Amino acid sequence: MNTLITLHEDIDARVEDIRTNNPDWLCRMGCDLCCRRLAEMPSLTHAEWNLFKEGLMSLPKTQFIEVSQKITALAAQTMRPIICPMLDLSAGACMIYEYRPVACRTYGFYVQRDLGLYCNEIKTELEQGALNDVVWGNHNTIDRRLSILGDSRKLTEWFADFSYAPK
Repeated sequence: MNTLITLHEDIDARVEDIRTNNPDWLCRMGCDLCCRRLAEMPSLTHAEWNLFKEGLMSLPKTQFIEVSQKITALAAQTMRPIICPMLDLSAGACMIYEYRPVACRTYGFYVQRDLGLYCNEIKTELEQGALNDVVWGNHNTIDRRLSILGDSRKLTEWFADFSYAPK
């Protein structure tokens, strides 16, 4: 878990640097476009899943049940895009923000151009001449660091093996 915490700290430092130097950066609380348009269910390493479970277990019972139903339904869903089951639709924010996986922490600040994984709104801003001095982080480096944190599985797969009865 310590390696995951260090990775989170490194990501947070990059994100803070981008936000500090670009006050108009689009990716911030209230912008939930990526959460509403997932191309696929995020994959989590074992270490990320353990942290994610803590977040799930911290939810009030009614929220936990609602999220559980959404995750279970997503396992069979073939339509895209996917709305993240952790998104509080009314607040436009993650219900377990502090426990979110690396994929969520890096989106909008890191890029995987070969996979088409980047924020299209930020890309549009760049193409229009805004944010020219921004250097997105290289997500391939993040992936290498994640690879030592255990097997990676889709959130729905981890959840299928999860048993927890909220109080």
